[in-house]
Amino acid sequence: MSDSDDDFPVLSDYALKALQEFQNEEKERLLQLSKVYNKPASATLKDFKNDNDHDHYHDHKNNDDLNIDLFKEDWNLSQFWYDEKTATFLARELLNGTTEDTKICIISAPSVYSAILDQLKLEDRPNLKKNIYLFEFDKRFRLLAGDSNFIFYDFKNPLKFDKLDLFKSKIDKLLIDPPFLSNECQTKAAITARVLSNSNSQILVCTGERMKDLIKKIYPTTKMTNFIPEHKNGLSNEFRCYASYKSENWDYIGENDP
Repeated sequence: MSDSDDDFPVLSDYALKALQEFQNEEKERLLQLSKVYNKPASATLKDFKNDNDHDHYHDHKNNDDLNIDLFKEDWNLSQFWYDEKTATFLARELLNGTTEDTKICIISAPSVYSAILDQLKLEDRPNLKKNIYLFEFDKRFRLLAGDSNFIFYDFKNPLKFDKLDLFKSKIDKLLIDPPFLSNECQTKAAITARVLSNSNSQILVCTGERMKDLIKKIYPTTKMTNFIPEHKNGLSNEFRCYASYKSENWDYIGENDP
């Protein structure tokens, strides 16, 4: 046996168990993807990565059982899913007091959109979905939202998206979660929010705490709340939630400050 063989790393029982659990979860996820995309059960992750145009996504009709766990985060797109507690909290807040006529828009937060769909099932209010829209760059999520409710959105072109005339100044509730913690991304997302909303719209902005000074400028009707969004994979950037309205579910930070 060579010295190099002696140096070969050996995994602990704990590490081996964790690795096996990961492999089993990945196998199950790939099996679900195979069903969604009508691929053989033997398909690998590479088979799905090759479908870059995603034009076939709209062909899938049976999306009732889809959820955010089917979609892996793409860190190149700065994707970090909220944990279940945060996503459910935001979903319930957005659905609170809504009717079939309430128009809700989710910008760049597919994990919250997924939680909304789950909540609609629990509350047995499927008719509300028709007016709940997901604005998202990642076209995989056309599967989740469906053709009628998915709007392809690139923050670099904040006013270039389908159905602009339908949405302009007509969104009642709006959640914005810009993908990047940069002035450009935040400011351009605010342009989109401005054209979608009106003076009566309820606006929520979830973003990094370090963007607070900019948020004050580009969303002057919002204030920082004491609700702190958290992510599944422990994102190191501390997040904050800003709201343009009061809720029984949070308090404004510094509301009584002089």
